[in-house]
Amino acid sequence: MSGTNGPGGTNLDPWYGQYAERTSGLAASEVRALFAVASRPEVVSLAGGMPYVTALPKDLIKASFERVLSTRGDVALQYGSGQGSPALRERILEVMAEEGIRASADDVVTTTGSQQAIDLVAKLFLDPGDVVLAEAPSYVGAIGVFRSYQARTVHVATDANGLVPEALREAIRAERSAGRTIKFLYTVPDFHNPAGVTLAAERRPEIVDICREAGVLIVEDNPYGLLWFENPPPPPLRTLNPEGVVYLGSFSKTLAPGFRVGWALAPHAVREKLVLAAESAILSPSAFSQLVVTEYLSTADWRGQIAIFRGVYQERRDAMLTGLGEHLPELSWTVPNGGFYVWVSLPPELDAKQMLPRAVSELVAYTPGTAFFADGSGADHLRLSFCHPTPDNIRLGIRRLAGVIGGELDLLSTFSGTGPLHAPRHDRRFSSPPPDIG
Repeated sequence: MSGTNGPGGTNLDPWYGQYAERTSGLAASEVRALFAVASRPEVVSLAGGMPYVTALPKDLIKASFERVLSTRGDVALQYGSGQGSPALRERILEVMAEEGIRASADDVVTTTGSQQAIDLVAKLFLDPGDVVLAEAPSYVGAIGVFRSYQARTVHVATDANGLVPEALREAIRAERSAGRTIKFLYTVPDFHNPAGVTLAAERRPEIVDICREAGVLIVEDNPYGLLWFENPPPPPLRTLNPEGVVYLGSFSKTLAPGFRVGWALAPHAVREKLVLAAESAILSPSAFSQLVVTEYLSTADWRGQIAIFRGVYQERRDAMLTGLGEHLPELSWTVPNGGFYVWVSLPPELDAKQMLPRAVSELVAYTPGTAFFADGSGADHLRLSFCHPTPDNIRLGIRRLAGVIGGELDLLSTFSGTGPLHAPRHDRRFSSPPPDIG
């Protein structure tokens, strides 16, 4: 290499020695790494949480685009406010009102998807070594953000009714006894990603009270709350303590992820800092996307469209649960009342991550449970997404998955007594995934 290498550079990356220490936490998520393979048409992907945007009324979306360009083109193509469009923030209040949230548009910050909102909150609160409490398992995208800010994600046990209050109390006590600083609880209480469970109504006031008494902020991520099936979920945690909860929402699941429009509803002082952090990161969210979403919400029957999505996803959930019952009755899994995901428990001798290459060779993809734990545990679980494939493809994918699991068990049975065929598991430093609740 030439003499232009920075100190510590390598032949592969001359600037390797110059990166900030925090870049060591940057890594491709297992979910994103699956997309290239899972997008092949012959593979039934039960891996990614991609909404079924084909169900959208394309004529109404197109009409919204055209009206924005013809009537407000100069505004749509220009910079906007760092806090986001006032008109859209008013519409966001209407969306949140469907879940029982009453708030001021002044306390809403529009973001580039709720993923950016997670990043902004992390930027504001996390110093290296700080602790984030999160469900076991937890959303892979949030874990990656917390890791990138050099924080420590401590998982708190969940069960069929969501986050376990006593486990939360114990986690707070243990971390503080060890001298560590807890900055917030990150939670997806409704139709959890990846577990599919919903925090029970009777637990919600207790979780809020535990955090209030301990002085722990709650970051409530709720992209799926309106996508319920049989019954709506209980009111959000935000309704129980507005000053102690930063609430995150998104149009990615109820409209389309391509718009990249989400929001944060925060206590006033936090909102001020969120705006400053957003401006330093991107100047302003896309004015064009915001205006199109505002136009759609103003002219279309968006509540009716969400109801259509509910029917679409419920049919797919039912196809998945039926397929699991027919082809993998020896396993156990969660039964979601909304959202996109089923969390499957494998026999303890199987390793979902080690099994994935064989599954892809058999033309079915899933997400191994290891993606959803900060320490890489969870190998005895996998996440199945029912949101995007058709019901027929879901049934086909489950049949293929059953063949893969059966083949792995047959192989283990054949070679039993010769030692394990999979890599050793990571030590379980954190709480376990939800129990078997098929």
